[in-house]
Amino acid sequence: MLTTTTTRVLEPGDLEAALEVLNRDPVANAFVASRVNVAGLDPWRLGGEMWGWYAGGRLTSLCYAGANLVPICAGPEAIRAFAERARRTGRRCSSIVGPAEPTAELWSLLERSWGPAREVRTRQPLMVTRALPADIAPDPLVRRVRRDEIDVIMPACVAMFTEEVGVSPLAGDGGLLYQARVAELVTTGRSFARIENGRVVFKAEIGAVTRHACQVQGVWVAPEHRGRGLSETGMSAVLHYALRDVSPVASLYVNDYNAPARAAYRRVGFTEVGAFMSVLF
Repeated sequence: MLTTTTTRVLEPGDLEAALEVLNRDPVANAFVASRVNVAGLDPWRLGGEMWGWYAGGRLTSLCYAGANLVPICAGPEAIRAFAERARRTGRRCSSIVGPAEPTAELWSLLERSWGPAREVRTRQPLMVTRALPADIAPDPLVRRVRRDEIDVIMPACVAMFTEEVGVSPLAGDGGLLYQARVAELVTTGRSFARIENGRVVFKAEIGAVTRHACQVQGVWVAPEHRGRGLSETGMSAVLHYALRDVSPVASLYVNDYNAPARAAYRRVGFTEVGAFMSVLF
């Protein structure tokens, strides 16, 4: 039993305690919880380490350290401990992302050694819905992407990622990891699109899934089709799948400066319940 405040890398035997922390805020923690539910705490399967902060011998906070650095239910003391561990190990992630306040504090402690960042997005509203939109009919042409359509959906995914993040997902390893992730979403039935004449008009994915909540991501409309309300009818269709087949709550987070997207999400029933922050390297 740990009796003092300390931080350490969690092991498979710590799974139950880690899930208890994650379940304190199942919407905000959906991304990490979905990975832990599938892979446990083994670093090779999880794709990174899970750091735990103990106070009085009890696990109270987590920090996922993989492709992203994600603080979870972390107060000021835990954030300082996670920042110190991150400084010692060096930056291995492509972003820091999480609830705005602890992420801002974590970045303030890491910026001197890890900076400069390529971009800092200080406020990204976290939005949720528990009900299907009453007045926006789902687009009947939005459906699950088939396995034989991975080559069709891939260019749209690359375009969305590049537009959103500012760099191509094909850089570095030639896109092998990104293509594998897209293929995983397709094969598990969590990739949705409206495809016309072999081209994607609208797309979105259900990225993170737990029994408590799921997270919609990668919402994109082809530039030549924007302004026609396809994002709203398309999201309505995705919500029919998400809330009917996946989880009782659907969430997403969006850049605060993206006023059209925020307005479209509000029209299909999403409300803002908090904010995320992202630091991109």
